[in-house]
Amino acid sequence: MPHPSIGAPNVTWTDPDCPVARTLDLVGDRWSLLVVRDAMDGARSFTEFQRRTGIARNILSDRLRKLSAQGLLAQQTAPTGRRLEYVLTDRGRDLFPVLLALRQWGERHAFDPGEPHSTLVDEQGVRVPDLAPTGADGAPLAADSTSVRKTSKSR
Repeated sequence: MPHPSIGAPNVTWTDPDCPVARTLDLVGDRWSLLVVRDAMDGARSFTEFQRRTGIARNILSDRLRKLSAQGLLAQQTAPTGRRLEYVLTDRGRDLFPVLLALRQWGERHAFDPGEPHSTLVDEQGVRVPDLAPTGADGAPLAADSTSVRKTSKSR
């Protein structure tokens, strides 16, 4: 079911028929994905997001508002009852494999050999294995073994 803020095709979509382009229109700026990353890592308050990212207050306020409007974050009353906090929704948590793929690409291509970087680990403290997309038959998939099936438009 579409989120109310997304709705039907919008004339502002970069490429209305492409799921990648639509996703980038929603979360493709640097700060949005870093806010989602930090929410996945336990950040909840405005102050915590700002401290972790170093983002300017006005930009953070805008991104939190947009991510909430798009249904990726929700506001709830903090356990103290004194302020609101931001929590990931199911839609927001669904970005986990996207962030994992970006992280793993970055581990391979954004650091010099031997350069230290953070590592994502599971609940037992073991490094999360590399993503390896496979087809219905279990065979590995790559850019040269897949193709995009375009939609046909009736005018």
